[in-house]
Amino acid sequence: MLTISYISHRIDCETFMNDTHQKERGKKMRRWIWLPVIVAALLGFSGVGPYAQTPKVGKYLVVLQAGKETHEGMARAVHALLYARELKEHGHEVRLVFDGAGTEWAEELSNPASESKIKPMYDEFKKLGISEVICDFCAGAFGVKEKLQGRQLPLTAEYEGHPSIAQWADQGYEIIIL
Repeated sequence: MLTISYISHRIDCETFMNDTHQKERGKKMRRWIWLPVIVAALLGFSGVGPYAQTPKVGKYLVVLQAGKETHEGMARAVHALLYARELKEHGHEVRLVFDGAGTEWAEELSNPASESKIKPMYDEFKKLGISEVICDFCAGAFGVKEKLQGRQLPLTAEYEGHPSIAQWADQGYEIIIL
């Protein structure tokens, strides 16, 4: 008995939907349902209204560990400066850490008499006000500590003589290591 009632109800519904008037009404309702979705999407993509997406300002710690002795080291130094500058230009908070053999770059680039090809990039980087952190332990290990201290550059020794990466991670920085 239930089966017959279900089939009968289904046939009535199909007959009801086949009516031309109901089909047109259904099309109009579908259009009205999609209209707010389309308008919201257009406003969001155009940067207008409450659906506009605002760029998220992030925090980045760029760590340069590559030394000066190879072409690869220079490429990593160039990219560390490039990434830091681009992020800063986009409104992000950026810090550059010279760590390991990267402390050699801190010494070279902070030297006013440097003839390095990337010295102009470093000078531009400094004009943007990007903070730099130099590892105390590594500056000593790579023989540049005295020169850096002579230039009154701050050396950092928060964790066993090195900058504390955990401190930056705890403050929400994303860490990029080159």
